[in-house]
Amino acid sequence: MLFLAPVMAVLGAVAVFPIAYSLYISFFSMKLTRPNRTPFVGLKNYTDLLADEAFWGAVWRTVSFSLVSVTAIALIALLVSLLLNQEFRGRRILSTILLVPWAIPYVANALMWKWIYDSSYGALNGLLYQLDFIDKYMVWLGDQDKTLFLIANAFVWKEVPLATILLLVSLKSIPSDIYSAARVDGATVWQRFVHVTLPAMKPGFLLVMIYETMMAIRHFDLFFILTEGGPGSASHVLSWHIYVETFRNLSFGSGAAMSYVLAIATFALSYLFIRTLGRRI
Repeated sequence: MLFLAPVMAVLGAVAVFPIAYSLYISFFSMKLTRPNRTPFVGLKNYTDLLADEAFWGAVWRTVSFSLVSVTAIALIALLVSLLLNQEFRGRRILSTILLVPWAIPYVANALMWKWIYDSSYGALNGLLYQLDFIDKYMVWLGDQDKTLFLIANAFVWKEVPLATILLLVSLKSIPSDIYSAARVDGATVWQRFVHVTLPAMKPGFLLVMIYETMMAIRHFDLFFILTEGGPGSASHVLSWHIYVETFRNLSFGSGAAMSYVLAIATFALSYLFIRTLGRRI
């Protein structure tokens, strides 16, 4: 305990105390525009959120972004992991290339996609124009109907490698004897996939769904660098709403309350995944 005490003290100072203090200030009307007046309001910050249309709009956009992103990540990672589980020439090179998006820092990834989507010199416009899919350069991040999906595309590109690795580990753990027995019983490729491969990959899918859902719900970097919540409110998700409320409106009380609502929702979804996917693991 004596040797652990310094580490526990540091963790308490940089992790436990900020979490506890943010919960404390969520019960106060704390605004930096009037720092000397912070009245206790109890649960008012939380109840006000339930009546805030902007908050519910941000929640809906967060749910849409998370559903699109996590579904795409799971499907693409499944296909890539099945491919990398086969023996073919160049598999090691492909596995190495797959790690490149994962190795790129989040901010660098966001800047890269900002240049790709740029309306003047972006690579996406250049490619589509050369292939005659478009007749003029498009303002991709200025279209409210496409913005959320374009941000989701950048998020998926970054997250697929880790999900693939987690699923590939599950594939590698399946004994070959099970496949041999299934072949002897006359099971087709599709039947082996449905009755042998997918059930054995449940632990990997559980990790992917929990981790990627948590990342998608609280993701902030792409929204900050690519659009800053725009155009209009098309990408005004909950993480951006918390940032605006806390650091632009300087309302730390309501910002902390929204942060805890986000944390509770994340834990609830994680529990749901564990109860469903982890039931027979």
